[in-house]
Amino acid sequence: MAGFVQKQSISLMETFILQEEDLHEREPITEDPSFHISTEVETKDQRESSSTVSESQSQTDTNKKYFKCEKHLTCLTCGKGFSQNCDLNAHIRTHTGEKPFPCNTCGKSFSRICDLNTHTRSHTGERPFSCEICGQSFSRDHNLKAHIRTHTGERPLLCKTCGKSFSRINSLKYHIRTHTGEKPFSCKTCGKSFSKIYNLNVHIRSHTGEKPFSCNTCGKSFSRMSCLNDHIKTHTDKKAFPCKT
Repeated sequence: MAGFVQKQSISLMETFILQEEDLHEREPITEDPSFHISTEVETKDQRESSSTVSESQSQTDTNKKYFKCEKHLTCLTCGKGFSQNCDLNAHIRTHTGEKPFPCNTCGKSFSRICDLNTHTRSHTGERPFSCEICGQSFSRDHNLKAHIRTHTGERPLLCKTCGKSFSRINSLKYHIRTHTGEKPFSCKTCGKSFSKIYNLNVHIRSHTGEKPFSCNTCGKSFSRMSCLNDHIKTHTDKKAFPCKT
């Protein structure tokens, strides 16, 4: 792995704003107890000293989303920089295709342990992230954050080409491909390409015949979750649209 790592002789210190996806992976900045200011009577020197500390703490609070990060580890394949070995190693796997973390339940492998942990919840049904407004639960923290925007109406992600706004980063990425025509996900069987990984996965089932979504009432199986949902309505007497299995 050392062949992938280049330690720069001069470390670059850069100040940056963490992206939305990274905020929940970083520990919040906490107040330093040494910044406590006594409420007792102070001398002039003490007041000046306290004022300096207070201003310093205020500046820290104002810029609490800013961090100093020393990126001294570089990927030799693409040149991207990282501050921690674990982040670099995980990134390198996007080039090598290595997936060293297998699921004990279904055997599916992942390049990052966090992705394995999230996948495991699809088997256990665990949804530890709950919306305080409506109570809906999610298996991923970023899905909860995106869901909360459906209550607030916030759409902070803008397309630079047409100005359309989105609440989810993936929705923005998919939208951008409608401008670029990019279809990065290709079927290894027939070569057909797709702009979304979900559409590729559904397409692959047309080759394998896999139908992973089963009706608990009658046992009928489907290749798409949307088709299963439509089918369930036939049991509940709700209007349904016909769907090919």
